[in-house]
Amino acid sequence: MRVLLTGHQGYLGTVMAPVLAAAGHEVVGLDAGLFADCVLGPAPADPPGHRVDLRDVTAEHVAGVDAVIHLAALSNDPLGSLAPELTYDINHHASVHLARLARDAGVGRFLYASTCSVYGAAGDPDLSNLVGEDAPLRPVTPYAESKVRVEDDLHELADGDFTPVFMRNATAFGFSPRLRADIVLNNLVGHALLSGEVLVMSDGTPWRPLVHAVDIARAFTAALTAPREAVHDRAFNIGSEINNVTVAEIAEQVAEAVPGSKVRITGENGADPRSYRVDFSRFRAAIPGFDIEWTVKRGALELADAYQKFGLTKEEFDQRFTRLAVLRAASDAGTVDDTLRWRR
Repeated sequence: MRVLLTGHQGYLGTVMAPVLAAAGHEVVGLDAGLFADCVLGPAPADPPGHRVDLRDVTAEHVAGVDAVIHLAALSNDPLGSLAPELTYDINHHASVHLARLARDAGVGRFLYASTCSVYGAAGDPDLSNLVGEDAPLRPVTPYAESKVRVEDDLHELADGDFTPVFMRNATAFGFSPRLRADIVLNNLVGHALLSGEVLVMSDGTPWRPLVHAVDIARAFTAALTAPREAVHDRAFNIGSEINNVTVAEIAEQVAEAVPGSKVRITGENGADPRSYRVDFSRFRAAIPGFDIEWTVKRGALELADAYQKFGLTKEEFDQRFTRLAVLRAASDAGTVDDTLRWRR
């Protein structure tokens, strides 16, 4: 199968491309390249691809493609809140434009990287009930809201020849050659190694569902070739109930993975309204035999080992591997404009 993978030079795409290739697919990338240099360790071997802004995609980019896996986005909450208009322009409007082009080109399957953040404040005070795909969507950030809007619009595009699938990923973790340090487990492991503290700025009580980047790649690869009737126009939470953990519990796992580090919960940011425990059984039922392989503890150990092996520094941790810092630096240097497009 010839697969167009958007965001192939991002945190998840860099992990997913070789997983897809190992499964026998021909991978073609598409990426603006904003984070292509955010590499820790040996440079990854990228598939052939288009260097193009998502907002500038044309019919030629989807010609001859059997399926699209759409990862590309402004992909974190602080960045989305800083520039909500760009978040909607890129994450929502450009994503739907890509889907329309794909449908018109005869692409049969469109796997969309959504997020469990669409559940936001899940509404169960004691969190005794796991949140399933049919729960009300209560996004609390522009990033999550953009994902809801895309899901709604892709649903309207679904027909007998075009199968959108909404992959609501839990919060990602784990090592990628193109690292991100601004997601919770990756961030806490870095703080532990570089400062000796596992620093939690919230009160530690919010629940988070986590999933390793490799398991996300495995799930997308499985959904790519699953029977149409099992996945057509359906939403799936991607992760495992075993990785529904509080932020405080994540911090304790990190402290175990980094000997000598101490947990410090400051609470200065108060209680996070995003708190939810998620039910992941629908995807397991749709894809018999699929299950998550990575636990939070194993991921923390992997990250600690990679950070030490490749000599992660505090400057890299704060600047090169934090999405908002990378874009601010590019803006200050004049290499991107106010709309996050490369200057010609």
